[in-house]
Amino acid sequence: MEFDVLARGAWLEGMALDGDDVWVSDVGLGGVRRLAAGREAGVWRAADRWIGGILLNADGKVLSSGKGGVFWFDPASGESGTLIDAVDGAPLAGVNEMVADRAGNLIFGTVDIPAFERGETPAPASLIRLSVDGRATRLAEGLTFTNGLALSADGRRLFHNESFVGVFAYEVDDAGRLGPGRKLLDKPDCDGMKLDAEGRIWVTGFRSPELTILSPDSGRVETFPLPVDAATNCWFGGADGRDIYVTAVAAVAVANPDEVIQPTELTSTLIRGRAPLAGQPVRRPKFPLG
Repeated sequence: MEFDVLARGAWLEGMALDGDDVWVSDVGLGGVRRLAAGREAGVWRAADRWIGGILLNADGKVLSSGKGGVFWFDPASGESGTLIDAVDGAPLAGVNEMVADRAGNLIFGTVDIPAFERGETPAPASLIRLSVDGRATRLAEGLTFTNGLALSADGRRLFHNESFVGVFAYEVDDAGRLGPGRKLLDKPDCDGMKLDAEGRIWVTGFRSPELTILSPDSGRVETFPLPVDAATNCWFGGADGRDIYVTAVAAVAVANPDEVIQPTELTSTLIRGRAPLAGQPVRRPKFPLG
């Protein structure tokens, strides 16, 4: 299977597509880069490392996570700001992956970035919903390391990669609360995720040379081979939704969430291939920004 190399970095992680444009973050070197027509078309937050998630807001502004919370910038005007940096008066140490629900609210996972920088064991992580009116609600607590997030097409199930543990599903009630997490798959290196048109979960692994494809109802597991050592994230795109974009990295042997990866060599790539079917469209948050 053929893949094109679109970009290189130290540790490419967060990703979002907007038509033919690709947004990608580099947690090793810092920044959020925009690739348009195969060329770099700008860098934002250039000095900020640990940007693990990117989403496009409904108005075209870009949300990006990282140390201290979730931030936004407008690539057209250059304006920027903070979406959320505290919950119940407590500052956010960091945010990793994010997903929007059908109402345009944002669900994100916290991560203790300062502990990583100090070489210490991170504090337990949480899943939090930020409503479009600015209210923050804790949905789940006591997690090891929050990572990839996706919602079923009907919004009734939240899927979540808890790195160093596995892939989980949560039932979502009418008020947006989560039921108990149900483990779907043991996968200690699970990282990013997306859903395909059939509702299957495509999971990247930071020690896996393939994408794991999980059917949440039957439990059936398939694999989609990659021409790389490992991967951190994936996204479906293209005119028919079957282009598969993957941020590839060198496989790492980390076994615990307190082991810090600080790559500086340009060994990470953004690659694009073809999937056997289309992906599920990714919803956009609907925050009034600026």
